[in-house]
Formats: sequence, structure tokens, C-alpha cells
Amino acid sequence: MSKKALLVVDMQNDYLWDKRKAMFSYDTEELVGSVNEAIHSYKDKGWDIIYILQIFPNIITNRWFIGFSIKGTEGAKLYSGLDVVSDLCFDKNLPDAFTAKKFREHFSSQNYDEVAVCGLDECGCVGATALGAAKAKVKVSLLKSCTGCRFKPERIARQHTKLTQNGVEYI
Repeated sequence: MSKKALLVVDMQNDYLWDKRKAMFSYDTEELVGSVNEAIHSYKDKGWDIIYILQIFPNIITNRWFIGFSIKGTEGAKLYSGLDVVSDLCFDKNLPDAFTAKKFREHFSSQNYDEVAVCGLDECGCVGATALGAAKAKVKVSLLKSCTGCRFKPERIARQHTKLTQNGVEYI
């Protein structure tokens, strides 16, 4: 039997709430609304909903130089407006969720053969995780209307080409 999952990536306070850094210029209301619609649509189709969080160790250099997604802070938690419909939640330190051991072990144990990826950011962790899924030899789709991107059009175009050349389908 085939098993499918929606991966909701980095929908955390530090990227979406009013106290976020100016560099995170996402339209929170529109993005969260679209992601919530996808969560319910995919759950209704019987897909697992998996939440992925970017978490940096709470050490002084990370607090000073990164300043967001620091372990144990309110900013690192899932955004309060996000609908959480499962307890499948995994932390990662690097952009690609497939580099996180606990996520990779869960993914392998469930024998997923298809994933859809959404959240933040197309040129960051969503794109890296989509590539990770393609390398894991599963069918992967990137939900364009449910994925934020804060980068310039040229970089987005390069990312789109890279992902599609690696088998990622944009829907």
C-alpha cells in the first residue's frame, strides 16, 4: 500500500509573527491561510501531515549571529495561526529535512512513496527538502501557492530549474 505525506516546513513564529526580522517579508496571513487549506485537503485524502522545524542550538554564537529559530525560544515554535492536525513533528539543523536522523528514520519506517512540500522558503528549506525527497527516490511535488519565498526572481528561476531537473513537480 502506498503511503503519502505533506511536509510543512519551517512555519515558525520567527518567520511569521509581528516580531520577526525585516528580512522575513512573507505575507503571513495569505501564506498561513493557503498552508492551512493544504493541511486539511491532504489530511482528508488520507495523507500524513508532518511538521518540520528549523532549530538551531541555543548557544551564544547562534543567538548573536543567527538570532532566530533558537532551541527553547518562543520564536522557534510553530506559528500560532497554523493548524496542527498531527503529532508528527521533527526538528532539523540543516535546510534539508532528510539530513535529520529522526525524520529520516520515521520516513524510512513508513515507506512513503510520495510527498508534497510547502512552507518556508522555496529557495531555502522547502527547496532543499524537496531535493532531499527526490534523492530518496519518492515522487515529490512543491505546492507553489503554499510556499513563501523572499528572494529575487533570478534566484527563484534558478531554483525552479534545479528542482524540476531533479524531478520535483510544481503544483
